[in-house]
Amino acid sequence: MTAKGLFIVIEGIDGSGKTTQIENLKAYFQKKGAEAIVTREPGGTKIGEKIREILLNPDNKEMDPIAEMLLYAASRAQHVKELIEKNLKEGKHVICDRFVLSSYVYQGFARGIDLEAVKKVNEIAMQGVVPDIIFFINISDEESFKRRMGRSYCDRIENEEKEFHINVCKGYRKLAKDMENAVWIDGMKSVDEVAKDMIAYIEKKLYDIAIVGTQNK
Repeated sequence: MTAKGLFIVIEGIDGSGKTTQIENLKAYFQKKGAEAIVTREPGGTKIGEKIREILLNPDNKEMDPIAEMLLYAASRAQHVKELIEKNLKEGKHVICDRFVLSSYVYQGFARGIDLEAVKKVNEIAMQGVVPDIIFFINISDEESFKRRMGRSYCDRIENEEKEFHINVCKGYRKLAKDMENAVWIDGMKSVDEVAKDMIAYIEKKLYDIAIVGTQNK
């Protein structure tokens, strides 16, 4: 039987360096001779990418928060069924740019939707698939604002008022602290140091899984 792959999610406030570290993790697995699939939310599938266009289009300013929550969950349900679950069962590692923690933070904390309602909707969408590791790359609020200001284009979410983004930062730090599979990473370190911290945790996780597998034989 093929061993199940790791489901790794990279989370963080805007400007935390998620994209760079996802590429570093993919290169790490390739050097190890392991296959890693890189994907993102919202998106990841043909249907999901169409939903992403609706969600992030700056012209859709009138979008209702409940509609937003349901669209994110719809994209996630398709993503899980079509891409994530399938590749994990085939023994491939899946590295995802954002997952359900983002919904808890953006729709729950920042939009003010009841967090339990957000969790119930997304419990259906995830269909029992839960990340093995959630890396939360933490940077200061000031650093996040500085990095976002340097962008030539901002999507609908990035264009939100400063208070919205402050609530996102608070939500991430509160929820990531309480989640068993969440690992805090100091994003204020250098790019190489951040990558080393993440890889060290992955190698420990893989070692622990190998030991458990040996004991069960």
